[in-house]
Amino acid sequence: MRPTKKILLALCAAAIFASCKKEAITPPVNEQITRKATSELTTTLSETFESGTKTAYASASVTLGSGSWTLDDALIGNLSTDLKNGTQSARIRNTGTLNMNFDATGGATTITISHGVFGSDGSSTWQLWISTNSGSSYTQVGSTVTSSATSLSTATFTVAVTGSYRLSIRKISGGTNRINIDDITVTTGTGTGGGGGGTTGDNSNLLMGNPSNATTSVVLITNYLMDKTYYTSSYNSTRGTPNWVSWHINSSDIGSTDRQDDFRADVTLPSGWYEVGATSYSGSGFDRGHNCPSGDRTASVTANSSTFLMDNMIPQAPVNNQQTWANMENYVRTLVSAGNEVYVVMGSYGTGGTGSSGSANTIDGGHVTVPAHIWKVVVVIPNGNGDLARITTSTRVIAVNTPNINTTNSDWKTYRTSVDAIETATGYDILSALPTSVQSVVEATVDNQ
Repeated sequence: MRPTKKILLALCAAAIFASCKKEAITPPVNEQITRKATSELTTTLSETFESGTKTAYASASVTLGSGSWTLDDALIGNLSTDLKNGTQSARIRNTGTLNMNFDATGGATTITISHGVFGSDGSSTWQLWISTNSGSSYTQVGSTVTSSATSLSTATFTVAVTGSYRLSIRKISGGTNRINIDDITVTTGTGTGGGGGGTTGDNSNLLMGNPSNATTSVVLITNYLMDKTYYTSSYNSTRGTPNWVSWHINSSDIGSTDRQDDFRADVTLPSGWYEVGATSYSGSGFDRGHNCPSGDRTASVTANSSTFLMDNMIPQAPVNNQQTWANMENYVRTLVSAGNEVYVVMGSYGTGGTGSSGSANTIDGGHVTVPAHIWKVVVVIPNGNGDLARITTSTRVIAVNTPNINTTNSDWKTYRTSVDAIETATGYDILSALPTSVQSVVEATVDNQ
């Protein structure tokens, strides 16, 4: 049976994180970051497509649970081949759209949408657009999403809307291939932390929690939350690198798409922020080291290309990048091939590394800080649904922390540690969405498999 629908609420306990005590490292994020925040997620829109009937693709309005929507080249599907939670979902073909005909109120911070391919159809892409002027004009939110999975996945978008809004979901490629859309949820607030339910549903990038309580406020220039659809990160504009990047991998994310190698600046950064460019690392002796790897996003060109944005990079010692971390990344993908899904969080901290041209604290004229340490946490569970509830004290959690030097051991297992040790070094709360009783065990354990 499919799970019943839920409206996600998360309560967060407040606690200011303690100063870093390990190796006298420069704190990776300044005092603006709190380890946990007290805030309640408020749902301002929930559309499950369980009410309303529309059996033809021709454009028409239909009254759904949340209000009136216009479905163009789209209908309400209830066949066994429609991906859905419950009994119904929207089905779109060609360049069809789902458009709200009413204003939702209360603002928006996070938008989650379940999606996947209908039946045995091929992949398609779609976009989310939002209007804050009652439909007079729309702006695209986040990146283009590829639907290729034969089970529902969750796309997560981050916005900063304080008033009313309307949503528009637009299929933009794939021709007659059909996609299903279900469970549109819009929330406000920054809920995360100890024992909460996570930010979004299964397969979402932040299901394990928001380690530094990053937000979309441009005031927090060292802890800026960025949703790139295929991964989510906390960006530090003073370092020119992410603090951490979080993503989910299952078998549908691994395909045959070639590596795009289209390194480029992220032009969506807030106005006035320095944009690290494709050549910013040139001659530095450091690689443009991915956080979310290219190899984890090979299901489509769009997915792979997203990993080459320069705000997904850190200056990484070549041996560290091409051997130690490459070997670990390949190993994690073998776990996925073996029937598992994994949640990954990767980050860096400290100042000063040693590349092929010697040691450096910064590159690119001081715009990019070279980290001293690079870490990763991987949560491994068998394929399935209800992921948070399936994580127990016996779940395998792999934590690795390496120095950013050019003489690291190619065997990543040499650098295994505990999540607790990484949290002590960084001040983060990395698996904050897990129940405290589970956290206390899995975060203290050093993997030995």
